[in-house]
Amino acid sequence: MHLLGESAPSDQAPVILFGAGSPVIVEFEESCARRGWRIAAVVRNVAGPVHAEGDAPVIEVTSGLRLDHPVLLPLFTPANRRTAWEQAVRLGAQAFPTLVDPTAILPRRIHLGDGAYVNAGCVIGAASRIGRFAFVNRGATLGHHLDLGDFASVGPGATVAGQVRIGAGAMIGAGAVILPGIAIGCGAVVAAGAVVHRDVPDGATVIGRQAA
Repeated sequence: MHLLGESAPSDQAPVILFGAGSPVIVEFEESCARRGWRIAAVVRNVAGPVHAEGDAPVIEVTSGLRLDHPVLLPLFTPANRRTAWEQAVRLGAQAFPTLVDPTAILPRRIHLGDGAYVNAGCVIGAASRIGRFAFVNRGATLGHHLDLGDFASVGPGATVAGQVRIGAGAMIGAGAVILPGIAIGCGAVVAAGAVVHRDVPDGATVIGRQAA
């Protein structure tokens, strides 16, 4: 079990944001600012626009780039986040801190995996587990005894009731509702606004209200 702040970088070790092309990078910038974490650089790992709005320098991925600071991965889609993690590891990254926005409400003790992100205004119930590189977006409410798998993503405003298991790499869309005791399979997708009242198999997609 991890206590909040256990994986925070020191003042001497600013973080690197790896994934400049992701629009959610601005959320990471804000959470870092509220936590008092300094951003050393923003890495553009794929071609395209840079969505970061801070003053940190933008660095391109080159053969000589070595990542020697703790790395955050500001990407919402599980597959994109996993790919970025693999890239960062190949470039020498070794530390992936857990970032919890100080406006989030978490229980006194919670398991927080390396590289996980909990955005502003989230509420997470007691006896929960947040997996490695999981992403909980702003305003989501997650019930007690949650088991959120590695690289899984929960969208803004989603409501997840108690004793729900969300498998690795699954994605819960904005405003979705998951009823108590449900199991969401690995790699499954619950679309925005969907209401889930029975288990979802691995790799399945749920849109709207499930049929009875």
